[in-house]
Amino acid sequence: MAADELDELDPVEAEAPHEPPPEVEPEPDAAPGPGPDERLAAIEAAVAEFNRRSAHRESVIDRLHEENQRLRDGVQRAILEPVVADLLRLYDSLLREAARLAAEETDPAQSRLLASFADDTLLTLERCGLDEFTALPGEPFDAGRHAVTSVVPVDDEALDNTVAEVIATGFVERETGRVRRPLRAHFHRYQPPAPTNTPADSDPDDEPAEPSAPID
Repeated sequence: MAADELDELDPVEAEAPHEPPPEVEPEPDAAPGPGPDERLAAIEAAVAEFNRRSAHRESVIDRLHEENQRLRDGVQRAILEPVVADLLRLYDSLLREAARLAAEETDPAQSRLLASFADDTLLTLERCGLDEFTALPGEPFDAGRHAVTSVVPVDDEALDNTVAEVIATGFVERETGRVRRPLRAHFHRYQPPAPTNTPADSDPDDEPAEPSAPID
């Protein structure tokens, strides 16, 4: 019976149709990559951006270092300020005492010893960042570096407002150039001489006449 059923099948239905394979659409061509010039330009841009970021980072580091340095200098200055003030007073006292003993000529050895102590004190001040400065007689007054202790009258107008005698040397900060202590000195002040009163020339007509002889 199975053979009869197979015979009864339509030959068209018995043979399976041969379907053509589906057409495969061609893949679109990929976009062309960047050329050598474009790749080189991209590399140059990346390098430039890296250099810019590096320069910015270095500037930030430098600024932070400067701020840290200023902060440390400020703390150091605040700590050393009382010490420096005492050293300046000690230096002036030693110089004055050495000069007094040298003028009295009582004990030259003691005077030299005090002068050597003053030199040691000056070295300590230099290690603290201070440099000494002085002035010669006749130098003009400098408002930023000089302090007037007294004035000395002088009749020479060319010496007006000049150094007469240095009382204490000045000190300036080595790093900043700021005057830590101005130089103290006597300064000349011009005073014109007072006019002298001279008798006026006498006129012979103004002379009193000699008294005549009495008439008898």
